[in-house]
Amino acid sequence: MTDSNFLTKSKFSKLVEETVRHTKLSYIDAIVYLCEKNGIEVEDARKYVSTIIKSKIEVEAMQLNFLPKQNTLPIED
Repeated sequence: MTDSNFLTKSKFSKLVEETVRHTKLSYIDAIVYLCEKNGIEVEDARKYVSTIIKSKIEVEAMQLNFLPKQNTLPIED
């Protein structure tokens, strides 16, 4: 699948899931791998990433401490 014009969110998401399953890469790494393999700029991959994959990336990023911690103040009644 070298022509990104035929790539849809659905197809790309399926490719990402299959790549994660078969290579044991993280979702972030799988997207970078697929972009390199298919000649897609990583910045352009945003339009192909489904909401479900974005959620999985967010979970990975939190586990790796890539996202800032959300400090909340205790609310007292």
